Amino acid sequence: MERTALITGCSSGIGWATAEAFLSEGWTVVATARNRSDLEGLAERGAITHTLDVTKPAQCQSVIDAVIEETGRLDCLVNNAGFAQFGPIEDVPTRLVEDQYDVNVFGPLRLIRAALPALRETEGTVVNVSSLSGLLSSPGMGVYSSSKAAIESLSDALRVEVAPYDVAVTVVEPGPVDTQFDERAQSSLTDFDRSERYADLYEAISDWDTVGEMAAVPPEQVAAVILEAGVSTDPKPRYTVGTGSQFYSLVSLVPDSLRDGIFSLLRRVAG
Repeated sequence: MERTALITGCSSGIGWATAEAFLSEGWTVVATARNRSDLEGLAERGAITHTLDVTKPAQCQSVIDAVIEETGRLDCLVNNAGFAQFGPIEDVPTRLVEDQYDVNVFGPLRLIRAALPALRETEGTVVNVSSLSGLLSSPGMGVYSSSKAAIESLSDALRVEVAPYDVAVTVVEPGPVDTQFDERAQSSLTDFDRSERYADLYEAISDWDTVGEMAAVPPEQVAAVILEAGVSTDPKPRYTVGTGSQFYSLVSLVPDSLRDGIFSLLRRVAG
């Protein structure tokens, strides 16, 4: 029987590439985005498309119900929808922090809860798209990094909780990716007033983004790893993607005081 994958955030980038990857393997793909019109290209390739705003609980449940009604099963849930809110912790308004968590944390949680009954039936897989920023929080990215760290922790607990039902839970951790994601993250800095006390940090954030672009991998490379995790009968708990993964992994292992010193130096140089 043809297997079914539900993928969020498919309007572009990693989500679009992931939908194409699963389609190429013969899966039934349900691709979602806030604007269904953005998914017309995937529909032409054979995907089922639905409007989904992961911040709306009723929509999350109705999409899962629709998947079961239309395909009869759900074998893989890919929680990809997300965005990055940049800015110093003191400057970012609480309402924007709440928006960040609503999309990056509560959205996946809503879908996981709605999807688990169906995934138990198929002994399926949850793939949560996190970020290497969830392992290493840098100045100016604390809000985003903390949301991804939350997904990491939720996934670790859930993996053991659902193991008796043969449901797998895995996390994919990309580094910089060649998409519009970073442009949108940079634009998030215009959503609030910047204080002068962090002027050097704002400058550094812009410079770090430029450095990240040089190490960025194509979204298709991330999609290939998501596909590997989704089709595997025994996926690894974590998959890192991209050349930046080695740097993040190494820096995350150094003592806190040394890591703080490295970031302080980079801030001075970049700013």
